[in-house]
Amino acid sequence: MRTWPSPSIPNLPGTGGSLRLFDTAAGEVRPTAPGATAKLYVCGITPYDSTHLGHAATYTAFDLVQRVWLDAGHEVSYVQNITDVDDPLLERAAANGEDWQDLASREIARFVDDMTELRLRAPDEWVGVVESIPHVVRAIDVLREAGAVYELDGDLYFDVASDPQFGAVANLDLETMLELSAQRGGDPDRPGKRNALDAVLWRAARPGEPSWPSPFGPGRPGWHIECVAIAIDDLGMTFDVQGGGRDLVFPHHEIGASQGQVMTRLWPYARLYCHAGMVGYQGEKMSKSQGNLVFVSDLRAEHDAMAVRLALLAHHYREDWEWHDDELAAGQQRLDAWRAAVAWPTGPPAGAVLDEVRARMADDLDAPGALRVIDRWAEEQRVRGGDDPAAPGLVSRLSDALLGVAL
Repeated sequence: MRTWPSPSIPNLPGTGGSLRLFDTAAGEVRPTAPGATAKLYVCGITPYDSTHLGHAATYTAFDLVQRVWLDAGHEVSYVQNITDVDDPLLERAAANGEDWQDLASREIARFVDDMTELRLRAPDEWVGVVESIPHVVRAIDVLREAGAVYELDGDLYFDVASDPQFGAVANLDLETMLELSAQRGGDPDRPGKRNALDAVLWRAARPGEPSWPSPFGPGRPGWHIECVAIAIDDLGMTFDVQGGGRDLVFPHHEIGASQGQVMTRLWPYARLYCHAGMVGYQGEKMSKSQGNLVFVSDLRAEHDAMAVRLALLAHHYREDWEWHDDELAAGQQRLDAWRAAVAWPTGPPAGAVLDEVRARMADDLDAPGALRVIDRWAEEQRVRGGDDPAAPGLVSRLSDALLGVAL
């Protein structure tokens, strides 16, 4: 899949610190500790509607992960998928009376525009499910050889009992897992399954649905195995960070980890599982099903995309928060103050600003804390000024490099 152009990221003097992130599986903040190349997989969109602020908040969080790694001297290998064939996409296309591929293409193009304007680093590999079907078929074959697959009315299922580590990502009780499975694309009530939590690997062809040939008959991939096949092919097993929104912890990341571990007979699938909080609006989680979406394309049509990004960064990536109309006004006010401050030919010394922003970002991506550090420098510039000719340029570069905010 053709990706978007990555923004140029300025170099900063010195080297940033090692990134620590909250690991969902461990329940605590842990060092990421990558090698020379840090490896990140983030689950992508199902393109049946426009990019909303929940998407933007999640992908901005993992853009920050990459920026901190780069500042610490690592190369970054970033992989993201696109679920460009799935039930929600097919259902929306049918409701709209249009071809599902046309709908996917239109929304992918809009997503690309949104990510470009928000200055998010593009994935090194951006892979659609449709183009990865041969890889998915091979992955299912490996699972079959491992005895982890069974057939039910033509569909193939992954047996979660085949992984002794199943449950170690989300650490949930059975009742909660069953509830979340039913809410998030699973079919725990389907008769004939060995375990209610077993997940579809290959959905046999249904009338009116797209399908592809395979050794197990025509059909299309299940949800979780697509990400597993893509991640292992492009990053290898035990990559550094598996990322996504908190609503993906179970069942998506839990079952995906088990499938990868059974396929490779290695553990763990990822060294660390990092999840962004949920964004709400009008008292509900922001989602297509709730009909309460705030679209990025609508906001940036009338406002500076950097103000949108600053509004997102004002909230810690792990917190659940609710969008209010004044969020964008606050982002614009902050952007105006920063731009005014760096426009001066001299300013207060900024070496400590760089050190403090680096420290905040390395500590579980404390973007709100980093914003306050630059706020203080900008206020000092406004009130007293300074005589350091290098300071405004340094603040401008560090805002861009570490926060992705171009001044």
